[in-house]
Amino acid sequence: MTERYAVFGNPIGHSKSPKIHTMFAKETSQSLTYEAILAPVGGFEPSFSAFVAANGLGANVTVPFKEQAFALCDELSEQAQLAGAVNTLSVLADGRIRGDNTDGLGLVADLERNLGSLTGLNVLLVGAGGAARGCILPLLNAGVKKLTIVNRTQSKAEALAELFASYGTVIALPIAHAGQSYDLIINSTSSSLSGEVPNISGDAITSETVCYDMMYGKEATAFNEWAKTQGASQTIDGLGMLVGQAAESFQIWRKIKPSVQPVLVQLRAEL
Repeated sequence: MTERYAVFGNPIGHSKSPKIHTMFAKETSQSLTYEAILAPVGGFEPSFSAFVAANGLGANVTVPFKEQAFALCDELSEQAQLAGAVNTLSVLADGRIRGDNTDGLGLVADLERNLGSLTGLNVLLVGAGGAARGCILPLLNAGVKKLTIVNRTQSKAEALAELFASYGTVIALPIAHAGQSYDLIINSTSSSLSGEVPNISGDAITSETVCYDMMYGKEATAFNEWAKTQGASQTIDGLGMLVGQAAESFQIWRKIKPSVQPVLVQLRAEL
């Protein structure tokens, strides 16, 4: 029987995950199928249960189901527990469901691919939603020296800083007062999708600052365009994070790590 994997979301037609995982499977000589499944907004659990009953072994989960996936797990990785959301589900041999969150690992892998070691960096994280929460532990584990969180609603930034305080140096500042310079600025908000830029001061950017937007597109994102005008040394979009988190999921399921670069090159050419 074919070993099945899938990505669940709503909407899901735009997902690049089937293409990514099919390329991973070919490269690593793994026999599997990977499909996109549109689950009803209120019906993720029955959709996933039907998938498991039909020999589904693992799934990625995207908007709006990451919290629902978290709730149905029998076992969670530390990263998933802290993120409060799951993007990777695995069906264990005994039938229990394990949840992981590979988004932050994909981000860190992409940053390290572009920048080398993150050890000792002073990082500004813009946003305090699920995307931000999922990347804090991997960033701290990668050795960043200090992580400052800013958000339009400061209380959310403060709550995240408190949650991760025991894992490293994490502070929250008002978004308008993040004026000191940073080695790396990460935009975890979806502002670029609407052509907008978070309300942070250009003083946060120097000629040594790298700016990273978790969004991506054919052209530079609104945040990265703005960062260039402020003199950032380098701008990076989130396409590598997308492929990187997929590679982490594939390794969890198949116990083999696929190459990211060939997939990334092809996806970039197709944007």
